[in-house]
Amino acid sequence: MKHFLNFCLTFLFLLCFWCVSFAAESKAPRWNVLFVFADDWGRYAGAYAKIDQRATLNDVIKTPHIDRVAQQGILFRNAFVNSPSCTPSRSALMTGRYFFNTGPSSILHGAWDYSLPSYPLMLREGGYHIGKSYKVWGPGNPSDAPFGGQKYAYQKGGPTPNNFSEEATKLVAQGKSTEAARTQILQAVRRNFDDFLKDRKPGQPWHYFFGPTTTHRTWVKGSGKSLWGINPDDLRGKMPKFLPDVPEVREDVSDYLGECQALDAYVGALMQMLEESGDANNTLVVLSGDHGMPGVPSGKCNLYDMGVAVPLIIKVPKGKGNRVIDDMVCLPDLAPTFMEIGGSQVPENLYGRSLLPLLQKEESGVIDKTRNWVITGRERHVQGAREGNLPYPMRSLRTREWVYVKNFASDRWPMGSPDGANRVIGIAPDGDVETNTRATFADMDAGPTKAWLVAHKDDAQWKWYYDWAFGKRPREELYDVKNDPDQIHNLAENPKFSSQKKFLSQRLMQLLTQAGDPRVVNDGTTFDREPFTTPAGRPLAPLGKSSE
Repeated sequence: MKHFLNFCLTFLFLLCFWCVSFAAESKAPRWNVLFVFADDWGRYAGAYAKIDQRATLNDVIKTPHIDRVAQQGILFRNAFVNSPSCTPSRSALMTGRYFFNTGPSSILHGAWDYSLPSYPLMLREGGYHIGKSYKVWGPGNPSDAPFGGQKYAYQKGGPTPNNFSEEATKLVAQGKSTEAARTQILQAVRRNFDDFLKDRKPGQPWHYFFGPTTTHRTWVKGSGKSLWGINPDDLRGKMPKFLPDVPEVREDVSDYLGECQALDAYVGALMQMLEESGDANNTLVVLSGDHGMPGVPSGKCNLYDMGVAVPLIIKVPKGKGNRVIDDMVCLPDLAPTFMEIGGSQVPENLYGRSLLPLLQKEESGVIDKTRNWVITGRERHVQGAREGNLPYPMRSLRTREWVYVKNFASDRWPMGSPDGANRVIGIAPDGDVETNTRATFADMDAGPTKAWLVAHKDDAQWKWYYDWAFGKRPREELYDVKNDPDQIHNLAENPKFSSQKKFLSQRLMQLLTQAGDPRVVNDGTTFDREPFTTPAGRPLAPLGKSSE
């Protein structure tokens, strides 16, 4: 009798669990998901020029394929990453958590914690065919762990889309036309996606992650003009106020925009194949990037909009197009969105909130009034790998009106120490600026803009730009987004804004404390100790075991 009762209870439990799971799945759209997620792609696309209220770099860039997706879908005006550094940004993306709640994955050369559910593997467990090309996560250990490692890689087409300007320049030097070189590189994009689609079972929903690194440094000097016809002088008067509006910097930025236009060509190839596959009417298309422009002030590794604002464009199957949503959203919102779409049970206590309710509406503007803030932050990027050069911990609360930044160790150098034997040379023997500038100020990627700033650090006309990029910062920063969109006028010490600063500071600390941020709980030094300060390149051991 006892065994029979146990059997009945077990059967009822399983029946209830199956019913709940079935009910959740039955309400799920179960769309296919095409996710284009480009390394270091900041908020740059022609579609944004239409909604920017001032002259910006978006007036120059040409992205017809991305713009078409935006016209057919939704353009998010206020989308932000959780951290402007590759591994922590992507850890938050994969899990829906705050980056600081992902353990060793919260730093650049971190390790994956297998106890954290990741949305791709949850989709796979729910019956999805999953696959990826190029970068998903990291650099970290093991490679692309939250996607199941390289087990689901489709990359037989070759790696050329990861380095468009380098590869296209080589092909042109071999006698090919620019158009022929472009076509050859796009063949790799098509081959990889085609291989993925051929592997699916009939009727099986799928998720394809396309993660090119072409917008990540390095790129070929002058390639923006030679390969894409972007004239650096067209950027004159459109540069952010923290970038010197000089020929060398304009050329560097135009070369970056050229890589963004290469990404647009990739999107065009993928969308054409999606149409040809017959799956377009049942596929959610998502376009975004992991943080802002690398190798420039206020960009990558910073909590200003140049570093944390990213494009987010979503085309919903049979959804209303030509929408612009003003809600404040963060990329960790995508994990629960994909989980809900696939019918997976969304874990509790996530930072991210599913965007599905927004996607299924038809109106533009503010849809959910509670989406009025996002948190961004970082601990360590490259700096912290050497003794005496600890990371620069920051957190920010971004609302529609304000950027509030708290620098927890304002005595440290935000981009790394200027000291050391391997200082930036600044000017090469031939008079050109050096591009190998990684040895100092390590948290700003090497490049011509960085070198130009260092070379002109003693020039009175340009010293402010150097100090803005590399100098120490006060403990608190406050910026008025409407009146200071480039966020260069710190109002934190202005008595006129003291009440606003106090409110934002208290709100930020309340949210961080509730989330258990190691920077604000206990003694606040967790990220200043091993394993988070181990030298870059020495891999951390992943936690737990892979279920794959």
